[in-house]
Amino acid sequence: MQVQAAEDFIITELQRGLSPTLYYHGLHHTLDVTQATAKLAAAEGITQPETLALLRTAALYHDAGFLYTYQGHEARGCELARAVLPGFGYTPEQVTQICAMIMATKYPQEPHNHLAQILCDADLDYLGRPDFESISNSLFQELTGRQFIATEHAWFQLQARFLASHHYWTATAVAQRAAPKQARLDHILARLADWPETNAPA
Repeated sequence: MQVQAAEDFIITELQRGLSPTLYYHGLHHTLDVTQATAKLAAAEGITQPETLALLRTAALYHDAGFLYTYQGHEARGCELARAVLPGFGYTPEQVTQICAMIMATKYPQEPHNHLAQILCDADLDYLGRPDFESISNSLFQELTGRQFIATEHAWFQLQARFLASHHYWTATAVAQRAAPKQARLDHILARLADWPETNAPA
């Protein structure tokens, strides 16, 4: 596998091709998830070089579908991976493993093995981090720009539903992120409970 070449290719494509209005799903998100994936993999005891390479590649390609579409981007990202990764020396079996990890990140997440669990947890690592607010604000900006969210009240309702339904999969993420994530949910629920009736939709 020419992992570095595959990485250089996709980073260049993302830099060049992603919409500037992807305030959350920009290249910075992909790099953040890749870094979180590496940390989680180390904490979860993943040491085999080939396995780490496949996991890193999946992280780098997991949102590549945003180059083409917003809805269903996971499947488009897998199409891209299948098209280009064999040219970098990845076997069909390795590409299949990578695509399974990418597809697992589609919400609701459905990881079927440990590696997919690591990528899923890395993808939503920010839910339990101190920089949650700034990152969630970038997602709010991205969704309102696409008219998926109409009001701030609707956004807080969406966040509450999402945080309540989400759970981490790996022991490491549960230990490090679950409690802070719950605190975020409690804070959002308190804000919704105190929301001025004049500002809430009828």
